[in-house]
Amino acid sequence: RVVELLEADALILHLNPLQECVQSRGDKNFKELLPKIAQLCEELPVPVVVKEVGNGISAPVAQRLIAAGVAAIDVAGAGGTSWAKVESQRAKDHKQRRLGQTFADWGLPTAECLRSIRAVVPEIPLIASGGLKNGLDIAKAIALGGDLAGLARPFLEAAAKSEVALDEFTDILIAELETALFCTGNSDLASLKSSGMLQPIT
Repeated sequence: RVVELLEADALILHLNPLQECVQSRGDKNFKELLPKIAQLCEELPVPVVVKEVGNGISAPVAQRLIAAGVAAIDVAGAGGTSWAKVESQRAKDHKQRRLGQTFADWGLPTAECLRSIRAVVPEIPLIASGGLKNGLDIAKAIALGGDLAGLARPFLEAAAKSEVALDEFTDILIAELETALFCTGNSDLASLKSSGMLQPIT
């Protein structure tokens, strides 16, 4: 009903198990979550997207989500905002503060999420987010198999200064991305994605 009222184009579900563990009153009841997601995918008239919140999504989890009917995945890997750290700083209870500190840097890096998911599921749309800071990071994420990229902190920092600073940052971001394409001999993002430019070091 909410999707229809808002005339939403999609529904994005945020998976945040670690954040719930660290929150003082976090809800750790994830029982039967996958069947519930499958039911949403079946009943809703719009695509369902699943997003992590800074700890990444592994290839096995991605496969289960796709089997449940999820249309796209935002990997939101480790390297950006640490909600464990945020919750640790908010916590009044010593145990919760300690939990957040222990798991502040926990999770799968964005690059590893992209590579591992793309290796087993070539076609699913992947959004690369988690620690991306500039146009070169976006280019790397696309080269590793992402279809879209998401950044938060750099935009927020620019917006906190002024609207002009936000416009300037956007222009710089585009210039960085165009430079990465030019210097790798790719005319667009589609060719960069299929170029095999980035390979793991073994």
